[in-house]
Amino acid sequence: MILENTGLPGMKSDLAHLDQSGEKLGFVRWQWEYRRATYDLKLVDSASSNEYFLRINTRAVEGKLENPDAILQIEHVYIGRATFPHSLEYESPVPPAVLDVASKRVQELKQLLS
Repeated sequence: MILENTGLPGMKSDLAHLDQSGEKLGFVRWQWEYRRATYDLKLVDSASSNEYFLRINTRAVEGKLENPDAILQIEHVYIGRATFPHSLEYESPVPPAVLDVASKRVQELKQLLS
């Protein structure tokens, strides 16, 4: 599920600041290559014990990711349910409690990047 109206898509940050800001909120830069990176935050639904990941896609618009001064632009923010063994499923409904936490983290990240 793509999260709309988060205010994050289009925001830019250098890699070092985005890594540091994301880490403060529990995000981990998982997938990355020279020009793209994703930041994931694991969220667990206490009612069902299902795991969800809030994922932020970024793309380098200046430099490459091995350089902490590279400028990344946020492209999309979405959330999916973890499936076995290592995948995310984006079509299932997300529990309101998980969406609330995800929305709060998105807004906190937005403030740190502003």
